[in-house]
Amino acid sequence: MKPEKEFKIGAVAASIWPREVNGNNGTFTTYSVKIERAYQDKAGQWQHTNSFQVSDLPKVEMLAREAFKYVSMRSREPGQDNPDNS
Repeated sequence: MKPEKEFKIGAVAASIWPREVNGNNGTFTTYSVKIERAYQDKAGQWQHTNSFQVSDLPKVEMLAREAFKYVSMRSREPGQDNPDNS
């Protein structure tokens, strides 16, 4: 399964995952965001971590803002009645 949307800056990426939830007022979509950094291990295999170098933190901040904007706009679309995003 692939994320609905992904933003990348270098080796740091934010993935946005939708999830359908059944609530008292019907079904709605909520979102989660995963931010991680890719790196190659000693064997040359690609790995992912949610631990960041200090130099990665500005990238994490920018990606978090982009993810927030994306989810906020999605929750305002017709049919997107999401209680997580008031």
